[in-house]
Amino acid sequence: MNSERSQRIGNGHGEKVKGGVRKKSGLAHRKSLNDSLEGEVKAFLLDEGQLHTYDDLTKVNPVTPTTVLKCLQARYRAKVFYTHAGCTLVALNPFQPVPDLYSLDVMKEYHCAPQPQESKPHIFIVAEEAYRNVQGQVEPVNQSLVVSGESGAGKTWTSRCLMKYYATVAASSSLMKSQDTVERIEKRVLDSNPIMEAFGNACTLRNSNSSRFGKYIQLQLNRSQLLVGASVQTYLLEKTRVAGQPVNERNFHIFYQMMTGGSDEQRREWKMSHDQHFAWLPNAEKTLEEDCFDETVEAMVHLGINAEKQGHIFRILAGLLQLGNVIFCSAMDESQPCDLEEKSKDFMHRCASLLCVPVEELQTCLRVRTLRAGKQSALFKPCSLADCSVRRDCLAKVIYAQLFEWLVTFINDSICADNSTWCNFIGLLDVYGFECFQFNNLEQLCINYANEKLQQHFVAHYLKAQQEEYVSEGLEWSFVKYQDNQGCLDLIEGIPTGVFSLLNEECLLNRASDAKQFRVRLEKELSDNGSMSWDKFSKQPHFTVAHYAGKVSYQIEGMMEKNKDPVPPELIHLLQKSENPLLHQLFADRDPVGQGTRGLRQVVTVVSKFKNSLENLMKILHSTTPHYTRCIKPNTDCRPLTFKKEEVIMQLEACGIVETIHISAAGFPIRIPYTSFTQRYGLISNLTLFRQGAGEQGLEADNKEALGSAVADILRVVLSHTLDASRHIDNEARSSLVHCGRTKVFLTNSMLELLEEHRNRVCSQRAFSIQCCWHRHKQRRRHAMRRACTLIQAAVRSWLVRRAVRRWHRAAIVLQRSWRKWRALMDSLAEAELDDAEDLQEAMPTELDPILRARGSVQLSSIQEPVMVRGWPMGLALASAPTITVSMTATGFQKMMSVMACLNGHCFRSGDYKVETNQFKQGVASIRAQPRGSIKLHYQRSPLLYADLHPDHKRDGVTGLNQILLEST
Repeated sequence: MNSERSQRIGNGHGEKVKGGVRKKSGLAHRKSLNDSLEGEVKAFLLDEGQLHTYDDLTKVNPVTPTTVLKCLQARYRAKVFYTHAGCTLVALNPFQPVPDLYSLDVMKEYHCAPQPQESKPHIFIVAEEAYRNVQGQVEPVNQSLVVSGESGAGKTWTSRCLMKYYATVAASSSLMKSQDTVERIEKRVLDSNPIMEAFGNACTLRNSNSSRFGKYIQLQLNRSQLLVGASVQTYLLEKTRVAGQPVNERNFHIFYQMMTGGSDEQRREWKMSHDQHFAWLPNAEKTLEEDCFDETVEAMVHLGINAEKQGHIFRILAGLLQLGNVIFCSAMDESQPCDLEEKSKDFMHRCASLLCVPVEELQTCLRVRTLRAGKQSALFKPCSLADCSVRRDCLAKVIYAQLFEWLVTFINDSICADNSTWCNFIGLLDVYGFECFQFNNLEQLCINYANEKLQQHFVAHYLKAQQEEYVSEGLEWSFVKYQDNQGCLDLIEGIPTGVFSLLNEECLLNRASDAKQFRVRLEKELSDNGSMSWDKFSKQPHFTVAHYAGKVSYQIEGMMEKNKDPVPPELIHLLQKSENPLLHQLFADRDPVGQGTRGLRQVVTVVSKFKNSLENLMKILHSTTPHYTRCIKPNTDCRPLTFKKEEVIMQLEACGIVETIHISAAGFPIRIPYTSFTQRYGLISNLTLFRQGAGEQGLEADNKEALGSAVADILRVVLSHTLDASRHIDNEARSSLVHCGRTKVFLTNSMLELLEEHRNRVCSQRAFSIQCCWHRHKQRRRHAMRRACTLIQAAVRSWLVRRAVRRWHRAAIVLQRSWRKWRALMDSLAEAELDDAEDLQEAMPTELDPILRARGSVQLSSIQEPVMVRGWPMGLALASAPTITVSMTATGFQKMMSVMACLNGHCFRSGDYKVETNQFKQGVASIRAQPRGSIKLHYQRSPLLYADLHPDHKRDGVTGLNQILLEST
C-alpha cells in the first residue's frame, strides 16, 4: 500500500516531465515524499498512549496500514473490540466472553439513543442504523447486514448478536397468540440458531464453531416495524464432512451432542453403547461449549418438532454413525460382491434397523451396481472395494443433506409470516469465511468463490460506484486506487472458459475422470490469466488461484466426482421403502433416475446449483441497502487477547480497509436525491414547493433549477445557523461538509447530523405552535362549553324557581281562601254565640250570677249538679271531668259535628266522658274570652296548636290556655 500511494503521488507531480534528468529529479522528489510520509507516521506514533481513543479510523492522519494497525492494536489491548472504518465496522474477535458487552441494557441504550453514531462503536450501531432506515429516516428500503471475514473471525457470533438485538427491540409481546400457548415470534427466530448450528456447524482447525454452510436470514417487519416472522435461505452445505473429516477436525456438532447428552434410554434406542467408538466421530474426547444436547432439543420443541419427529431424526443420525463403522473387504472371487468384516455385520444390522430398511437389500445396494441398457432387463455387477466405500459414503451424505433441507423447510414454515403481514425486511448474511488449508478441494473453491462475490459486491457498491458517482455528479475527485478482484471472478465463473464452465463440461462428458487431463486443459484455456498459476514441480495435479485474500492451491483429484455428486438410483429406491416415516418422506418425491421429459438424464452439478443460488443472493443484496461488518481474526491459534500484526495486516489489506478509510475520509458517504432531500428537509426554509406538494409532481428533471435553489436555501439556512453558533466555519469547511451535484446532495455524517438537528428543532417549533393553537382552541371550546352550561343551568334553575313560586302562589291562595273562610266562619260563629249568650243571660238563675261575676271563671268542681256549657271557641278541655257530668249545647248554624270533633281527640278515649246534646238546660250557655298581652303556650300530646285537650289528671285545676281562658272569663 505504501508503494502504491507513493507511486501515485510521484506520478501526480511528474507526469508532464520528460527526459532522463527530470526523471531522476522526479525519483528524488518521490523519495523525499516517502521520507516525509515516514516522518508523519513517526510523529503520529509518538503519542501511542492516546491511540486507543480513535474510535473512527478516518480520524487517523495519515491513513496508512501502519497507523491503522497501531490503532487497532492499541484498542485491542484496551479491550475495545469495535472500531469504525468509514462505512464499515471493524470487529476484532476477543476469543473470550466479554461481560455486559451484549446485555439488554446495552441494547436499550443504543436503541434509545438520539444519535447512535455518537456512541462508542458497537455492532448494535450498525443494527440500529439499518433498523432506522427501514423506519423511513430518509427512504424506507430493505436493508442487508453483510458480515464477512475469515473462518474463526467471529461471523457466527456477530450474526447471533444481531438476531438477538432485533428480536429484542423490534418485537411485540402481543403477537402470535393462540388459545393454548403464547409463543413469541422472536423466541422462535432465536431458537432456529441452535438447530442450524448443531446440524450445520463443525469444529475445524481455524474455528471451533465454523459454519459449514451459508445462510441468509430475512427478518420480516410489518408496517409498524415490528418483527412478525423470518425466513432462512441456505447455501452449499458441506455434506462431505459426514463421511470424511480432515485431520484434527470434527464432524457436525449434532453427533457429539447425541454422544454426550443422550440418556441411557435414548442410547439403548439408538443402539449406541457407552464404550462404542465410531469411525466418523474423530476427536470425540474433545468437549466444546457447542456440545449442548438439551439446548438443541429445547429449541426443537419450541419450533414445533414433537417428540415423535425428534425420535425419527435421532434414529436416522444414529443409523448414519453405525453405517460409518461398516468396512468392506475383498471377496475371494472377483465375480462375487465384496464381503463384510466380522464386526461390520453387527453394524450393518444396527444401521438397517435404525433406518428401517431390510438389511439384505441394504447390503445389496452397497455392494452391487444395477446397470440398464435401454429397454433391456437390469444387469447386476459387483462393485469394487473402493466403489463400495464410495456408495456407503454417498448414502450417508444424501440422507444428511435431505434431512438438513427438511429442517430448514420446517423452520421456515414455523417462523415465516404471511406475505400480507410484512412489508420490509432486514437481511443477515452469514457465510463461511475465506479458507486455505493444506489440501483444498471443490468445497474450498466454492467457499472462496462466495467470498470473492461478496468482496466484489463491496468493491462495486462502495469503492468503485461511489467514486464513479462523484465524477458523474461533478465533484472534484481524484480516484483512490483499490484492489479489484473482478479478474479472479472472471477466472472462476467466466463463460465459456472459466474454471466452473470447464469443470461442468468435463463432468458432462461420458468418460472416466482424469485429473491430469483436466489440468492440461486448464493450462491450455487459462494460461493467459494472471490470477491462475501452476507449480510445475508438484507431482499432484493442481492449480493455484490468486484470491483477494491470498493464493490458494486446489487439488484436482476427486474434484470431478464431487461436482457430479452421483447418487445410485438403487439407494433412492431403498430409502423410499423405509418404514421410518420421516426418512420415507424425505425421498418420496425424488426421481431416482433424474430423467427429463425426453428420457435424457439431466446432470445438475454442484457448482451450477451453488452458482445459481449465489447469483440470486447477489440480486437480493443489490436491491437492498448494505451495511458492512468486517470481522478480523487477531491470531490463528484462537488465543484470548493475542494480537499478531502479520495476521491482522494481511486481512486488512485483503478486504480493502485502508482504501475504504481513504474514500470515507475524503468523500461523502451519504447521497440523497434532490427530491428526497426537499421532501424531508424542505420545512427548514418554508419551501413553497414543499408546501404545495411539488415534491411529488413538480420536482421533475425539467425543474432542476428550482430544485437547486431550494436545496441551496435549505443548506444556507442550516449553515448560517451553524455559522452564527460557531463563528469559525469558512467556505472551505462548508465545501468539506456538503456538495451539491447534478441530481444529488452529497453529505458527510456531521452535515447529516446538523440537518437532522435543525429539522428536529424546526419540527419542535412547529409542534409547539400546533400545540399552542390546539390548546387555545381547546380553551376556547372549554370556555364556550362552560358558558353554555352556565346559561342552561341558569335557565333550568329559573324555570324550576318559577314553577315552585307558581305552586307556592297557588298553595298560598288556597290557604288564604281557606283561612278567610275559616275566619269568616269563626267570626260569624262568635257573633252568633254572643247573641245567644245575651239572650240566655236574661233567663239564667240569679243565684249563679254572683259567682260568675265574683270569680270571673267557672269552678266546675263546686257545682253539685251537672252544668250545661255551650261550645267554646277552639273547644275547652275540662280539668276535672271524671267527677262531674258536663253537657254541651250547640245552637244556630253551629253543627254538632264540630263539637264532637273537638272532644273526640281525647275526651272519649278512656270512655269516662259522656256527651249529651241537651242545649239551654243548665248553667252558662257560652263563654267568649280572648287572652290579652303575651302568653306562653303549653300543650302535651295534642295535635292542636292552642289548647291542651288532654290535661294531666294528676294535677289539680286547669293549666295552660284553659287556665288563661277561665281566668279571663
